[in-house]
Parts: sequence; structure tokens; C-alpha cells
Amino acid sequence: MARPRVATPDLEPMAPREAPSTEVARRLLDYLLSGNVKAGERIPSERQLASQLGVGRSAVRDALRPLLMLGIVEARQGDGTYLRQPESSLLPQAIEWGLLLGEHTTLDLIEARAYIEVALAELAAARRSETELGEMAARLEEMSKETVPGDAFNEADLAFHLAIAEASGNTVLFGTIVNIRSLLRVWITRVSASEPSTHRSYMEHVPVFDAIKAGDPTAAAAAMRLHMESARRRLIETLATAAKGAAHR
Repeated sequence: MARPRVATPDLEPMAPREAPSTEVARRLLDYLLSGNVKAGERIPSERQLASQLGVGRSAVRDALRPLLMLGIVEARQGDGTYLRQPESSLLPQAIEWGLLLGEHTTLDLIEARAYIEVALAELAAARRSETELGEMAARLEEMSKETVPGDAFNEADLAFHLAIAEASGNTVLFGTIVNIRSLLRVWITRVSASEPSTHRSYMEHVPVFDAIKAGDPTAAAAAMRLHMESARRRLIETLATAAKGAAHR
């Protein structure tokens, strides 16, 4: 049986700017979504990636963990790690419950989602069509009409992010976001419920849309990064409050 083709890495050694695993995750995501790696193709081993990036294998292993959780790559026992097909199965329900329960996996999922959403916004700003921009505008308008947190606002919020994903033109990233819709719904609902009104959440989406409309990838990525960081803080605070409440019951 012929051995599967392994993607050839094209990665420059990294400068020590931030935590190694954080930078490695960003570099790996760029590499996997560059088009040089085909769906179903095996990626280089941890040792090869560590050598090319100039980091320890533990940093590569930590960086791969959130990508495995989100189904971007899959580990095949004794056969290496592969870029998954876009039609990969939904995120395991156990991980969604992990988010609800505030387990350790939450931090990895939050980090992974942030990388993906920022990349999506950046790509969408460069590639969106007028039709796709109109879809985003419609969802943003729906959000503006809902001043009190609830299902209508949450669904419009989710649809806005899905519209950005579609406008990115990247089938792997879009497939990942579609596959974790249930997880995003839990996230959005939790964050929304922690606020007395929808104003702050809505206002975080406006600069993302404005940058995409202006065709400015750098501004779109920066606006989405700020939104993700704000949502991350609120989600962690909400989960911590829920955990304390459960401990006192």
C-alpha cells in the first residue's frame, strides 16, 4: 500500500515575540489554510514542525490541541496528523458540555475560535462580494433592533459571523465555523445573557462590518480581535459565576 503524501512545510523560524504555543498556533493555522495543504493530506510530524519553527515539540503539541478540538486537523493513531475534509462531523457534544460546565477545554476552544474569527474577518474584507456584504448588513440591522438579550439577537449574531465566514471564500474555515454552530450558539447565548442590554455586543460588531465594507483586512482583523477578547472575558466571567453558584448549592 502506497504511503500517503505528506505536505511539505514552508515555515520560517519564529521571532520570540509572545508565548511559543500562541505564535505556533497562528503560524500553523496560516500554513494549513494557505492552499498548499490539501484536505485529507498528512502534515509534517511534531518533530519536523518544531525543527522548522525553531521551537520545542511541546509548543507544537500545545498549538495543535485547539486545532484538533475544532476539527481542523485530525490525529490518526500511528499514522500522523491530517488536515480534515470540510465535511467533517460536528464537534463532539461532549466538548459543548465542557464549555457549559466551564472545564479546562474552554480556554483552548476560546483561543482557537479567536484565531479563526480574526482570519475570517481579514479574508472577508479582501474578498467579500456586494451580495455577501448585504447579508452582513441585514444581520447587523436585525441585531440593532433587539435591545434586550434573547433568541432573536443571538441568532442574528450567529448569522452575522456565519456571513463573514462565507465571505472569506475559504472552504476549510467556513466548514469549521458551520460545524461548530451549536458551540457558537452556546457561547453567544452565555455572553448575551450576562449583559443587561445588547448595546455593548452590537457596538463591537459595527467596526468589524465597517472594516469589511471598506475592504480593509488589517482593520477588520483588529476589530474582530477586540470583539473576541471582550467576548472571551465576559464568557469566562459568566462561567466562573456559574461555577461558584453550583459550588454553593
